[in-house]
Amino acid sequence: MINRSLFSALCLAACLAVAATPAWAASLREVINALETPFQTGTDAALRISDYSADFFQESKIASLDRLQRANGRVEVAFDYPAGQRSETVPEVKFRWQYDQPTTQEIVSDGKTLWVYLPENNQVIQSDIAMVNQARQNDPMTFLTGLGNLSRDFQISWATPNNDVDGNYVLELTPRRVSSLINRLVIVVDRYAVEAYQNRGKTENPAENPMLAPPVPPAPPRGGFANGGFALPGYEGGPNDIWFPIMSTAVYDPNGNSTIIEFSNLRVNLGISAMSFNFMLPAGVQVVRPTGKEMGF
Repeated sequence: MINRSLFSALCLAACLAVAATPAWAASLREVINALETPFQTGTDAALRISDYSADFFQESKIASLDRLQRANGRVEVAFDYPAGQRSETVPEVKFRWQYDQPTTQEIVSDGKTLWVYLPENNQVIQSDIAMVNQARQNDPMTFLTGLGNLSRDFQISWATPNNDVDGNYVLELTPRRVSSLINRLVIVVDRYAVEAYQNRGKTENPAENPMLAPPVPPAPPRGGFANGGFALPGYEGGPNDIWFPIMSTAVYDPNGNSTIIEFSNLRVNLGISAMSFNFMLPAGVQVVRPTGKEMGF
């Protein structure tokens, strides 16, 4: 016979577990779709992410030295979606990673050429982006070019735990092909982005159906909005519009090294000048053009 007090405790625990499940809880497939859809060529142009900029914080662990390296800076990324192509077609990606601390460094690509500028060494490493993608297909940075096809390139499952303290979803990705650069990749997906994806196309009144009401997003910062976009984590447009889905990424390689990147102060679809992705060679710098696996970052 089950002890009555134990039975009551079990019933209470079960009720609390149900009550603790948020109304906007999503399936694994919904979270993956919310992550991939904004970056797919086949997605309606009004629902795609064409560009974003953000501040970033990076923490890298070098296992062999038992040392942490921290960096921060600003990133700008733009996607050029080819017209009339299939959804799995990879858009051309342009980006600029500007490192401010601990040392100045720039990683820039106009979609054709990649430049890595190291002012301390008075050196620019210049590579053909197509050759980089071919030689370093599983580079942790080049996964940016395939955000719309992550489930094609990775086996995706829930991480443990599958939610962070704020209720955002945590995914673990394992390369479908053996990689010397990535053992696993962990992505934290913004719960508001998933909620926007779940509610897309729904016209019911949340007041009549509370299950449709999304969690209340954080209030906009003092000073309001800039150029029509919210200065919030990844939001652009109305309640069911575009949210930048990625809050952070963590890359772990087979040697125990890791790199965590967290994004903040995101701006989505506000437009980025093409000049941001044109690298102007500083006078007197040495230009290095590596080959093979030496290319890239």
